[in-house]
Amino acid sequence: MPTADAVVVENLAKVFGSFRAVNNISFSVREGEIFGFLGPNGAGKSTTIRMLCGLIQPTTGRGSVAGWDIIQHPDQVKKHIGYMSQRFSLYEDLTALENLTFFGGIYGLSRERLQARASEVLGQVGLWDRRHQLTGTLAVGLRQRLALASALLHEPPILFLDEPTSGVDPISRRNFWDMIYTLAAQGVTVLVTTHYLEEAEFCDRLVLIYQGDIIAQGSPQELKKALPRHVWAVYPDRLDDSLELLRLSPEFADVAVFGDGLHLQVRSPDTGAQEIRAFFQNHGLTLRDLQPVKPSLEDAFIYLIQQAGGQGSEGQTYPGRPRDQG
Repeated sequence: MPTADAVVVENLAKVFGSFRAVNNISFSVREGEIFGFLGPNGAGKSTTIRMLCGLIQPTTGRGSVAGWDIIQHPDQVKKHIGYMSQRFSLYEDLTALENLTFFGGIYGLSRERLQARASEVLGQVGLWDRRHQLTGTLAVGLRQRLALASALLHEPPILFLDEPTSGVDPISRRNFWDMIYTLAAQGVTVLVTTHYLEEAEFCDRLVLIYQGDIIAQGSPQELKKALPRHVWAVYPDRLDDSLELLRLSPEFADVAVFGDGLHLQVRSPDTGAQEIRAFFQNHGLTLRDLQPVKPSLEDAFIYLIQQAGGQGSEGQTYPGRPRDQG
């Protein structure tokens, strides 16, 4: 089990003019851990990552990465990390191998070391056979792999991934996470930002950031236990009509689409199957099935953001499940 801290953040804040993007956040990441930074778009995830990578200066607070102070020694931080941005930062008019050669020069790798590492990482991400293909002609999922290869080229002990699976298909997303598991098993520390709740389940620990504040942190299981409400999975014939009625009803705390049904949070533990069926019947709706379920990570996050003053599921201000995964 990882024990030492690879990343330490204490009261870190970033202000742009009158806008406070990150508000005095604190957390730590252990060596060899897959650490998730989860939140809606605009919550402050990418700003935090850029501060930790030495790309922008914090307004206040402090942090260290691989033992190096992010304010006093940003150049040393950059030498000890791999950084993969959500735009992949690749040159589309270069081949896959030429991209790695370019980044290897930036990292200061010798010619011999670069040749060896380029072969290793291309094989690691399954792109050796495409090494001479122009990057711009690669599918999005393959460009994602190449971006990961470029971040791994200099064998960094810590890897920062900023929305790495945004815009890729579900199969590519899953294959990417298989590679992340392999890296973590080899001792690489991974800090990944995402707004996909399925990806959050893959992490050892998580922080939930909302409007620049960390409002919860812990393992996925610990965060699920933060929800004090009972949750029912309901499957009505008219999903949209049912969703609208349930949102307007004071009997229920929250409701959200989940797969081909709904997850319904009830305010009272006394609200059971009979009461829920009666609600649907009274409104002329047919209920195909319902059953009590354990809270999902999405259920917990909806609740936590509501507690922090968010709008809940109707306002869509919380991290959501990607539609392409049902």
